[in-house]
Amino acid sequence: MKEIPSPPRPADFLNLIFLTFLAAITVIFHARINESSILVAAYVSLIFLQAVLSLHRDRNGLYRWAYDLIFPTVSILIVFDSVGRLVHAINPRDIDPLLMKLDYMLFDGNPTVIMEKIALPLLTDALQLAYTSYYFLPLTLGIALKLKKEDYVFDRSLFFIMLCFYLSYIGYMLWPALGPRFTINHLTELKGFVVTKPIQEVLNRLEGIKRDAFPSGHTSIALTVLYLAFRFEKRLFRIFLPFVLALIFSTVYLRYHYVVDVMAGAVLAFITIILGETLYGFRSKRITINR
Repeated sequence: MKEIPSPPRPADFLNLIFLTFLAAITVIFHARINESSILVAAYVSLIFLQAVLSLHRDRNGLYRWAYDLIFPTVSILIVFDSVGRLVHAINPRDIDPLLMKLDYMLFDGNPTVIMEKIALPLLTDALQLAYTSYYFLPLTLGIALKLKKEDYVFDRSLFFIMLCFYLSYIGYMLWPALGPRFTINHLTELKGFVVTKPIQEVLNRLEGIKRDAFPSGHTSIALTVLYLAFRFEKRLFRIFLPFVLALIFSTVYLRYHYVVDVMAGAVLAFITIILGETLYGFRSKRITINR
């Protein structure tokens, strides 16, 4: 009896829809975008590669790891880098003045300036490491779920994380913002003992200067991963919790985000969870009916 291949996973549909959306946006605004043809080619290449990988999605071993974990990671990174080129072509007006005003109303001052009173080199190093943990939280959860060989849980978590990333990218296009590092005149320079400067230099080279402050993707992704860990991997949840709390605090302390960015990131995480649970509830009903 011929084995029936597993259906395409929702994360693939999500990636296809978002890549198509970006390609369409790039074509529409091509006159304003530098090297727009390269961006379109990158999106089409990702769509083609995903299609090729999905043809053999039931294979095991290294191929399955490439399909499940490596390709989504590469796709998210390429899309993030490309969005930085699209933001000001689509929406050239930064909202930093509004965000600064809101922060000032809430705290009767700029929070990043107020935090200068507690700045210490050791604390700065510790928080820079916490901030950097953002890049490892989703991967760590994904690897842990893959090792458990619970495909449904992994696919569900991948969808939630990709949904959160892509919603945050839409936020960057709708509400461009540089962040307090570039917009506020701080009284002192943040200095660490060992790790702060080299980590910041690496991140600046990799990420460049992007208008990706609102909403805080670090906050939304970290909270979404924390939720998924609580649902499916309790041991990781207990490990992640202090890192996520320190990470969220670090986004303001290290001057990457306004407080309202962090608040918006928390709201985005909530929207991601509600929307993700709704979509997967609908999918489960369809699977039951089809059976």
